[in-house]
Amino acid sequence: MKEEIKEEKVKKEKKHKEKEENVVKLTKEEIDAMNIKLKDAEDKALRSQAELINYRKRKDEEVTKMLKYANEDLVNDILPMLDNFERALKMDASSDEISKFLDGMRMIYEGLISALEKYDVKEIDAIDKPFDESIHQAVVSEEVPGTPANMVIEVLQKGYMLKDKVIRPAMVKVSK
Repeated sequence: MKEEIKEEKVKKEKKHKEKEENVVKLTKEEIDAMNIKLKDAEDKALRSQAELINYRKRKDEEVTKMLKYANEDLVNDILPMLDNFERALKMDASSDEISKFLDGMRMIYEGLISALEKYDVKEIDAIDKPFDESIHQAVVSEEVPGTPANMVIEVLQKGYMLKDKVIRPAMVKVSK
């Protein structure tokens, strides 16, 4: 009888060990599945973080660009007035009154130029330069002896740049 009890006890222990192994196997499988899910979640989190960083960079660049050229509309509205001042200053100052008037106009003109320069608005230097379609607009061409082809020979309307952006190309006469 002792032997039967021992055998029964051994059988019970064996079954108990098998159950434990099955539980451990299931747990290992579950752990593997959970590890896979964890890795997927980490990848998704990293991708989301990278997307957020890229989004912030894009937004920062857009805001910087917007601020950099925020005055463009104002400058475009002022440039025709500047052209009119230049035409008025070319008047003949034959009388004393006209001379005084032109001096006042010259002061206003210089103030406008100074204000525009303060905000990085620069005149495009075009005369005697090779024609460049990115900053010049050719409206007339003329054959001039002794002048190489595609050279700007006259500026009909000044062009301007705001920082590094052309806001109005120079209207020019180009040699053939």
